[in-house]
Amino acid sequence: MKKLVNDPATVVAQSLEGFVLAHADLVALSRDPFVVRRAGGPVPGKVGLVSGGGSGHEPLHVGFVGRGMLDAAAPGEVFTSPPPDQFLAAITAADGGAGVVVVVKNYTGDVLNAEIAVELATEAGIEVRTVLVNDDVAVEDSTYTAGRRGVAGTVLVEKIAGAAAERGDDLDAVAAVAARTVAGVRTMGVALRACTVPHTGRPSFDLPDDEIEIGIGIHGEPGRRRVSAAPADEVTAMLLAPVVEDLGLAAGERVLLLVNGMGGTPDAELAIVFRQAHALLTAAGVLVHRALLGSYVTSLDMAGASLSVLRLDDELTALWDAPVTTARLRW
Repeated sequence: MKKLVNDPATVVAQSLEGFVLAHADLVALSRDPFVVRRAGGPVPGKVGLVSGGGSGHEPLHVGFVGRGMLDAAAPGEVFTSPPPDQFLAAITAADGGAGVVVVVKNYTGDVLNAEIAVELATEAGIEVRTVLVNDDVAVEDSTYTAGRRGVAGTVLVEKIAGAAAERGDDLDAVAAVAARTVAGVRTMGVALRACTVPHTGRPSFDLPDDEIEIGIGIHGEPGRRRVSAAPADEVTAMLLAPVVEDLGLAAGERVLLLVNGMGGTPDAELAIVFRQAHALLTAAGVLVHRALLGSYVTSLDMAGASLSVLRLDDELTALWDAPVTTARLRW
C-alpha cells in the first residue's frame, strides 16, 4: 500500500486540519469532538442543516459545508459512524434558533447514533427534524442497513434542502423538501477495483481483474451481482435501467443526472458514462434538465462510479439552481 499518510490513526484529524486551513474563508473546525462548521457560526433565524457519517467519502460531507448547503458536518473515523456526542455537537453548532434538520444516510450506526443525538438536542431545547436518505436501488437490506442504503443522492438532498433553508423556509418546510428530494432520487453504483482502508493496508474486498460488481455500496458492501468486465456503454446501461425502472420515469419528464466517481476513476471515464446515460435517457424521451459530473461521494480510492437520477419539478429545479458557496459546490 502506498498512501500519502503519516499514521493511520491520525488520517482523519490531519485531513480535517488541512481541509479547514485550505478553506478558512468557508469553514471552521471544532475539536473534541470534531465538527466542521460554517465560518462565522450559525445564521440567526435560519433553519440549520446538518449531516455526517464516516470519513472516506470526501468531499461528502465536509466539502458541502457553507452558504446554501450544510451548516455543520460530523465526520466520523473512516467508514465509521460518528458517535452521538459528535452528531449532537454538529446540531448545536448549526442551531440559529429556528431548529435543525439532520440528513442521515441509511446505515444502522448512523441512524442509531443520530437518533440519540436528536433526543439529547431536543432535551436541550433545540427543535430537530430528521430526514433519512435511502436512494440505492441495489439492495433492500444488508448487514449495514434496514432497507436501502444512502449513497450519492445525499449530495442532491443536501443541496436542495440547504437552498430551502437559505431562502428562509421554516423547519417543517425544509424537512419536507428534503424528504421530497429523497423520494425522487435513485442511485446505482459499480466497482472496478476495491478501495484500501488505511488502518488495514489491504483491499476491502476481492474482485478479480476480469470482473466488476454491479450495485456496490460506498463501503464496499456487496452489490446485486458480479459480471464480466464490459465496455463503458454496456456498464452504463446496467446502472441506468434499474434506476429508471424504480423511479417509474416516463417520456416528457425532467431529471437531474449525476454521474459520480468513487475516488479512483478519472473524470474522462466518468464523462463517457455520462454521455451514454444522457443518450439513453434522451432516447426514452426524458429531458436531462440539470447535470452534475465528478467525484462527490467517494469510497477512498475505489475505482468505479455511481449514477443518480432525480425527478425534477419547478421548485426543485429552482432550489438546485440557487446560489451555493462550499468547497466542492459553488455557483
